Amino acid sequence: MARYTGPKTKIARKFGEAIFGDDKSFEKRNYPPGQHGNNRRRGKKSEYAIQLAEKQKAKYTYGILERQFSNLFKKASASKGITGEVLLQLCESRLDNVVYRMGVSPSRNGARQLVSHRHITVNGEIVNIPSYQLKAGDVVGVREKSKSLVAIENSLAANSNVYEWMTFNSATKEGTFVSVPARVQIPENIKEQLIVELYSK
Repeated sequence: MARYTGPKTKIARKFGEAIFGDDKSFEKRNYPPGQHGNNRRRGKKSEYAIQLAEKQKAKYTYGILERQFSNLFKKASASKGITGEVLLQLCESRLDNVVYRMGVSPSRNGARQLVSHRHITVNGEIVNIPSYQLKAGDVVGVREKSKSLVAIENSLAANSNVYEWMTFNSATKEGTFVSVPARVQIPENIKEQLIVELYSK
């Protein structure tokens, strides 16, 4: 299973945002990485560089590699609606992302691992594909044998996020992907139009 395994704080500092979630190291040094940190004079970025950075930020945020992201963009382009919005909606509808949003795991990386290790069910069936696209009405839950996992218990106890497009019952460890979120409901700070412009070149 291919995924990014490199340094996370360095990437977060590059984008100036804690895109991988809470990070104490990032909070201490929230300026760009590199030997000279804040003092280095950075020239004005080209339009291409800005668009590329936005695409990279989206990829790292959702934990998607280049080919997969490119395929998602093609899918978004072929569907009705605003391409950039559809692209983010496809990212949000991924099973690993929904497991993370429901609070079953504190990070998308952890959520991906739970899915891969067969701890998660969709409509009662075990699904071990992190990129599985959920449809409105799908019921996502923790497999019966895995409900007592300490990592899941701790994550749910610490989670206070509520999203309008999904419901979750902590007692049964089951939730419903009610609908695909509208762009205004997606909390990620991503300028999707820049990604569309980059791929449209």
